[in-house]
Amino acid sequence: MNAFQRNESKETLFAFISAGDDPPKGDFPVQKKSPKLCGSNYPLSIAFIVVNEFCERFSYYGMRAVLTLYFLSFFHWDENLSTAVYHAFSALCYFTPVVGAIMADSWLGKYKTIIYLSIVYVVGHLIKSVGAIPSLGNQTVHVILSMVGLFLIALGTGGIKPCVSAFGGDQFEEEHTSERSKFFSIFYLSINAGSLISTFVTPVLRGDVKCFGEDCYALAFGVPAALMVLALGE
Repeated sequence: MNAFQRNESKETLFAFISAGDDPPKGDFPVQKKSPKLCGSNYPLSIAFIVVNEFCERFSYYGMRAVLTLYFLSFFHWDENLSTAVYHAFSALCYFTPVVGAIMADSWLGKYKTIIYLSIVYVVGHLIKSVGAIPSLGNQTVHVILSMVGLFLIALGTGGIKPCVSAFGGDQFEEEHTSERSKFFSIFYLSINAGSLISTFVTPVLRGDVKCFGEDCYALAFGVPAALMVLALGE
């Protein structure tokens, strides 16, 4: 079949719909457009996505900034064990995006994956913060709570990683390509801003604020937990 015959076959295929006819309503549902941000072409939902990502990155990097010191001074582990556990946690955070991608593509979709794993993320932060309270049980209890919290944090932060940026891009209509490009610039700016600010703030909370007669790791982990709760609320 030559090119002309192919074009002709396409014209025959679609000839039953004339130019002036309306398409059947049942086959072509009308999609409602999402609310716009301040009269622009930016969907309102992207403001929440950007704030959510800022809080999430603040939460993760803020907790990680004092994690090795927590192992050394709170658990009194040696440097080798502290470094090994820290890097094992970091490696797990970079493996779990595979789990999040499978969940989003094959099971729940991006939105539900983000919501459910964010809840896991929040629970992990809360358990991690409770495990840093010195008066709560002995060291074995602290270690168990901290390891469970770190595992849930790794599952949460990695699981939502492949979904959030793609979900933000899905909010834009096809014709708004320039707005979509600017969104990704703002999106990654919020990631870097949250990471940068948290690495300065949480060490100050740990060292300059005293609680239970020593460095306040519960507060240093609690503030990132609160930011993650705010991110989930967004």
